[in-house]
Amino acid sequence: MQEQQETTNNTNTQAETITEITEVEATTETKVEEKQQTAGVNIVEQLAAELAESKEKYLRLYAEFDNFRRRTAKEKTDLIITAGEKVLVSMLPILDDFERSMKSIQKTIDKENPTDAEISAVKDGVGLIFNKMLRILEQQGLKAMENTIGQVFDIDKHESITQIPAPSEDMKGKVVDEVEKGYILGEKIVRFTKVVVGS
Repeated sequence: MQEQQETTNNTNTQAETITEITEVEATTETKVEEKQQTAGVNIVEQLAAELAESKEKYLRLYAEFDNFRRRTAKEKTDLIITAGEKVLVSMLPILDDFERSMKSIQKTIDKENPTDAEISAVKDGVGLIFNKMLRILEQQGLKAMENTIGQVFDIDKHESITQIPAPSEDMKGKVVDEVEKGYILGEKIVRFTKVVVGS
């Protein structure tokens, strides 16, 4: 009987121990789940904070870039206007000279019999204006291209406006006449020489 009682006590003790273990496991699982949920919430909050910070950095960077782009575009426009203004202001004295020349030409034309000296003075005046204008354009970096009559037609320098029969066999494929001069600004061709090519 004592053995049965010990067995019953052992069974009760084991049952109590199992119940205690089950309760501890349940409590532990609940605590683990709470910690995981809390950790999950913390991770979500942390990720949300990092996302908000990244968005703020992106918006700040975008705003800075947009300001830089606008400022650069404005500076470029101002530079173009200023460069154009410089050329135009340097051309104003030539415009004044043309006005005076037109008055002088009109006076000469209005005379019944202008003298050769008066006609020569008008020609010289126009020549001086032309040379003055050429000098100002050269100061701005514009240069006339060299005369290319007799040279082989070069698509990088010339613009063919027409072809005519070559005056001689050796002029085939070469420039026979220049219709308009070409001009170079710095190293760039701003207007190609318009030429007639022999065929």
